[in-house]
Amino acid sequence: MNVPAEVEQSALERAAGLIREVPDFPEPGVLFRDIGPMLADGEALAAAAKAMGAGLEFDVVAGVEARGFLVGAAVAREFGTGIIGLRKPGKLPAVADRIDYTLEYGTATLELPADTLRAGQRVLVVDDVLATGGTLGAACQLIRKAGAEVAAASVVLELTELGGRGNLTGEPLRTLLAI
Repeated sequence: MNVPAEVEQSALERAAGLIREVPDFPEPGVLFRDIGPMLADGEALAAAAKAMGAGLEFDVVAGVEARGFLVGAAVAREFGTGIIGLRKPGKLPAVADRIDYTLEYGTATLELPADTLRAGQRVLVVDDVLATGGTLGAACQLIRKAGAEVAAASVVLELTELGGRGNLTGEPLRTLLAI
């Protein structure tokens, strides 16, 4: 685990142990990692949230739709900041900016809500899983396009075999569990 020493390791190990593997979801041959049981456990969620932001300097959290909202809100609460939800198209009443990006299976878009991010703010970008890096990389680009600084990106789980870390553009990256 790539986390600071001040985080209680036993609680964090418990959190990691709650991530379950679901074979053949969402399609045959895929091994899905479900963080739902970890999110449902208050002690585990608190430990993960603390580990994801410990030692980092940030003004606000940006959670990536959808599970990044859940984890990001816990991180924001732990560190006394607000949270901004980076959304899929058509979900926001007012959009400050958007970014289109490529995934291994097509394209996608993330949008930044209007009147939420100020130029110069330090942003901790939070998501549940780093797979190929497309979504997390796009989120960081969207933050920078708005004139803010990406303080770091933080994820619960990194799927190292997919090489997503290599598709980021130099942002500091914190992962709680790499498999």
